[in-house]
Amino acid sequence: MTDNKIKIFTISLGCPKNRVDTERMLGAFGNNMIAANAPEDSDLILINTCGFIGPATEESVDTILEAADQIADLSPKPVLAVAGCLVSRYGALSEQIPEVDLWLSTHELDKWPGLVQKALNREFTVGLHRAVSTGPAYAYLKISEGCSHSCRFCTIPSIRGPHVSRPLQGLVEEAKYIVDQGIPELILVGQDTTAYGSDLNDPDTNLRNLVEKLLPLKGLEWLRLMYLYPAGLTDSMLSFLAQAGKPLLPYFDIPIQHAHPDVLASMGRPFARDPRKVIDRVRTHIPHAVLRTSIIVGYPGETEEHFNTLVDFVRETRFQHLGVFAYQPEEGTPAGEMEQLPEELREDRRIRLMEVQAEISREILEEKIGETIQVLVEEPNDEWEGLFNGRVWFQAPEVDGMTYISAPEDGLELKPGMMIEAEIDNVTDYDLVTLVK
Repeated sequence: MTDNKIKIFTISLGCPKNRVDTERMLGAFGNNMIAANAPEDSDLILINTCGFIGPATEESVDTILEAADQIADLSPKPVLAVAGCLVSRYGALSEQIPEVDLWLSTHELDKWPGLVQKALNREFTVGLHRAVSTGPAYAYLKISEGCSHSCRFCTIPSIRGPHVSRPLQGLVEEAKYIVDQGIPELILVGQDTTAYGSDLNDPDTNLRNLVEKLLPLKGLEWLRLMYLYPAGLTDSMLSFLAQAGKPLLPYFDIPIQHAHPDVLASMGRPFARDPRKVIDRVRTHIPHAVLRTSIIVGYPGETEEHFNTLVDFVRETRFQHLGVFAYQPEEGTPAGEMEQLPEELREDRRIRLMEVQAEISREILEEKIGETIQVLVEEPNDEWEGLFNGRVWFQAPEVDGMTYISAPEDGLELKPGMMIEAEIDNVTDYDLVTLVK
């Protein structure tokens, strides 16, 4: 029977941390909900927004307005609830968007289910687990909220508040619940995962202990750590990570943001001003480590000399994965008040650096042609029948390249969530093409 169930249409924008908030909200409905395929078919429309930078804010507003337009002529209308960082940054925009029935700030995450219950005028028993929405291949585990750093370009501390670690035992239980569903990959996320536990007066709550408790989980094939701040990658931590073994992946997502000391100092980055030190430290302990980073170009005051230093650093370091972002001035940040470089110059530098990275990425991938490697199957390819999308261990979902899997017609039947052996047959700048063995 579905007559009494709450039909929910959900859109989650922004980062994986936002997605986890959405999944926790949906999990609170327990067995009281079913997923709606369109806004007009729902009792509740939940839009979890991003407000990190201007373009994300614009996307969030456009998404809200589009949903409101789709239900404008309905009677009765679904409840339109808007949650997340847009609300935390700008407050309830009731005057600007009166169509919204409920505004939910990230500062009241635990109150979301109760507030939605009230808006729906429906009572239900609140569930205890998340409703994982990333499919059967992987799930995120958010280990902390907020950030206590003071980077001059960033809005996160003002939106999400200071760094707050989630209880260790609760995370272990949540991870076990996820893996018990047959999901083979768990990805730890937070604004600064290496800072986990630093806000608590508990010597047993730290990233090392959390990882140690997750490693033995039955069914966990890959454990991936994201958002590892350089300052937290000490020799002691790296020595532990090097010896941890499977299922921990030797994959390091380290947000560097720039390479020139003058720019890093102006950014207010909370670590040593030479990022080569942390790169060398990682490679000393784990020579086969795969490195990903994110970089901002066009920051106020960045000269052509600064940018050339950055390009040389990228060529020298040879990151496997690199995200490059043209700086966006944000209201309420110190950097937003500085004299800005022309937008065209910022974008030109982004393109130039990505061209360098494309060459590096292809060269690294070409070296792997002919190797047999474990591939995690994610989903059927939308365009080619019989082709599947997946990832190998050095590809994180959503931010890195993907692996295309071609299975022989009379061979293994591929299904999402499967781990298979395949041979790397070809590559593009960022993706792999494999054949099932």
